Amino acid sequence: MRGLSSAAPPQSRGALVRPAVRPGARRSRVRRRILGRMAAKDELGRRGERIAERALIGRGYEILDRNWRCPEGEIDLVARDGEALVFIEVKTRSSTRYGHPFEAITPGKLSRLRRLAAAWLAARGPVRGARRLRIDAIGVLAPRDAPASIEHLEGIF
Repeated sequence: MRGLSSAAPPQSRGALVRPAVRPGARRSRVRRRILGRMAAKDELGRRGERIAERALIGRGYEILDRNWRCPEGEIDLVARDGEALVFIEVKTRSSTRYGHPFEAITPGKLSRLRRLAAAWLAARGPVRGARRLRIDAIGVLAPRDAPASIEHLEGIF
């Protein structure tokens, strides 16, 4: 007989048959999982910035700008501390499993912070009463099940 085969269909031979999956579905699941982790990381960063801002206000700082962006990058916080105009990099971790927050501030990051401070000044102009410039770093350890702790290093660059 023509067109008939004596071979059994794949299901009966014990072959593994995958269910039909629309093209790109697996990639979508992976993307959602990655985006979920990125969203959690971004939320942790925003939480750390809020904690740092409250601590600075408690110490008498005046917050002038938050998350200022330009093509070069972003400055987390800009504040005035007496006569100092302070550009603040906030690094947040939920634990020290991957290192202390300050370990993420590399020499390249410091150079970029200097360029960003110059760009902020060029865009905003001088700040009344500010006689010095300073770049600070704040490290926030914010575990899910315990209160956050912060460290503030003044004049890192």
